[in-house]
Amino acid sequence: MDDGMALGLDKLVDVLKTAGEPTRFRLLALLSAGDLTVSDLTDILGQSQPRISRHLKLLSEEGLIERYQEGAWAYFRLKQDGPVSPLARLLLEAAGSDDPVLQRDGERLAEVKRVRAERAQAYFSRNAAEWDELRRLHVSDRAVEEALLRLVGSEPIDALLDLGTGTGLILQLFQNLYRRAVGIDASRDMLAVARANLDRTGILKASVRQGDIFNLPVEAGDFDLVTIHQVLHFLDHPERAIAEAAKVIRSGGRLIIVDLAPHTLDYLREDHAHVRLGFSHQTVTEWLEKLDLSVEQVIDLQPSAKAEAPALTVTIWLARAAATAAGAGKPVQRKSLVSDVAS
Repeated sequence: MDDGMALGLDKLVDVLKTAGEPTRFRLLALLSAGDLTVSDLTDILGQSQPRISRHLKLLSEEGLIERYQEGAWAYFRLKQDGPVSPLARLLLEAAGSDDPVLQRDGERLAEVKRVRAERAQAYFSRNAAEWDELRRLHVSDRAVEEALLRLVGSEPIDALLDLGTGTGLILQLFQNLYRRAVGIDASRDMLAVARANLDRTGILKASVRQGDIFNLPVEAGDFDLVTIHQVLHFLDHPERAIAEAAKVIRSGGRLIIVDLAPHTLDYLREDHAHVRLGFSHQTVTEWLEKLDLSVEQVIDLQPSAKAEAPALTVTIWLARAAATAAGAGKPVQRKSLVSDVAS
């Protein structure tokens, strides 16, 4: 363990006592595999809700796990940061993978995740036709993802925040770069889809939670990359969402916005709840610069000539926090990338 994170004797003993109780250690093992509710944990362990809640409270007080609210539900997960986290991981690694109790807990956890995935898939299937229609209107998702990977580059990301995370696409796209990530969405149904996708891909260093994009449930200055992917056109005041995002970016951190360029498909307002019909380079750039965010690149991704008409252009803005902005004062680079694949 890093000396800077070393625990005093009293704290070390308290943590070991708390984690050393059998039920609490089983809870730690389960929460290391994903975010779970009290109901999930009672189903898996076969113990009463008050008993499970008491154990969770003790684990939380020692900094071993964290709790967050999602509507009427509370979710718990293994704490990823802090002085106690390295010790928790060390203890979990020491547990034998062939232990029959932990194996049985793992089997029950797999069943809980299977049911969760089925519910998420049912919601996804009910809305698939609408999403497919929207995807056909603009450049392919793959072209957008490739552009984002090029923009972000290969430098490791300490902490990623994805606003309006939806199905958790961004959390999956950058999984090989970040140390930890959080996805925020207002819809519990979409969070269920995102959580199922994280379970399916085995991504344990990312979590999703319900939250208001205008009042984020995270700490200021806590993230070095923030993404807002196809969200702003649903908002009455998109500039306020960008301002809220700017608060949580670290000095020198980056913000990426992906949204539609200006268009004239007015039916999207009525049929798909679009409030804004796209955004110009100038409008978003002005919003960013007012927040002392330096715009580094603006990229247009245009549908191929083979795409069905009408076709929409997707624009990506990359900006950096002003305190250590790389290349501040340089002219904005405006690029146009044409996809060879029809939407």
